[in-house]
Amino acid sequence: MKKLKIGVIGGGSISDLHLDSYSKNKQAEIIAICDLNIERTKQKAEKYGAKYVYSSYKELLENPEVNAVSICTWNNSHAEISIAALKAGKNVLVEKPLCTTMEDALLVEQTVKETGKLLQVGFVRRYGSNTNILKQFIDHDELGEIYYAKASCLRRLGNPGGWFSDKERSGGGPLIDLGVHVIDLCWYLMGRPKVKSVSGNTYYKLGNRSNVENLSYYKTADFDASKNTVEDLANALIRFENGASLMVDVSFTLHTKNDEISVKLYGEKGGAEIEPELLIVSEKYDTILNLTPQVDSLTFDFVKGFQSEIDHFVECCLTGGETLSPVEDGVEIMKILCGIYESSQKGVEIKF
Repeated sequence: MKKLKIGVIGGGSISDLHLDSYSKNKQAEIIAICDLNIERTKQKAEKYGAKYVYSSYKELLENPEVNAVSICTWNNSHAEISIAALKAGKNVLVEKPLCTTMEDALLVEQTVKETGKLLQVGFVRRYGSNTNILKQFIDHDELGEIYYAKASCLRRLGNPGGWFSDKERSGGGPLIDLGVHVIDLCWYLMGRPKVKSVSGNTYYKLGNRSNVENLSYYKTADFDASKNTVEDLANALIRFENGASLMVDVSFTLHTKNDEISVKLYGEKGGAEIEPELLIVSEKYDTILNLTPQVDSLTFDFVKGFQSEIDHFVECCLTGGETLSPVEDGVEIMKILCGIYESSQKGVEIKF
């Protein structure tokens, strides 16, 4: 059996999901791991049986045995490493977001075209079982034309700190970290219409709320209560060329009772909720019906979602197939994210 030989660049928490998934794929072999923290790299290499250990991604890319890479680094390095990997002849799975600027997004897209290599953007929610089920209903026109969607991903307390709270490295806060997931999920299920305009707001009111006691949440190893340069909350209205629209709000911290994730779509024939649980709303014989599928999981399972994403990437690399989340989609989502930040900064709607 031909195996895809994988190098993983970046050894932070998200890399564990990549490494675990590759290790469970019989057609993949983890042979190289790279991280600035060489001790962490050695530990992960021992755990996953990787024979090459690097502290420089450039050295990893020079290894001719490596066929493909997963990029699990800070957002501001995604474009640089993706471009270098593509030029080195490697296929690329890059974590979301594709990068942090439109200029970089277009450079990555251009490099994909020039090299002919595969680049898959880590829009992992596209690979969830609940997404695939709903997509079948949409593809069979059960919802009709989807003209409106709304998505929320609100944390009452959840600024992880570290690079997540450093705008220079992350590119932003909850919008680019959490919003990218729910915006892409809606956009994908709406048929990926071209964006026409965005109007957005960002708020810097609460900081990281490190003073709060008696309520635990994930913090990075280098959490520093005194450092935070990203927004607490972002909201936006996104208009598409086909007349459809999407409303979204996301937060790292907000005075709200509970954490909330909600993704809803509305069409001419029916509607659907995909988070917090999959539900389809239909109309038959002048009666409105709420349809709950009998499936293993009505919500998104991160572990299974990542496994499906990694399996898809490996298959595309080995067969030359087209990825479900290509670079072009990464560019369009970056247009939306950057447009929201620009709209907030200038106080005007941004038109494309």
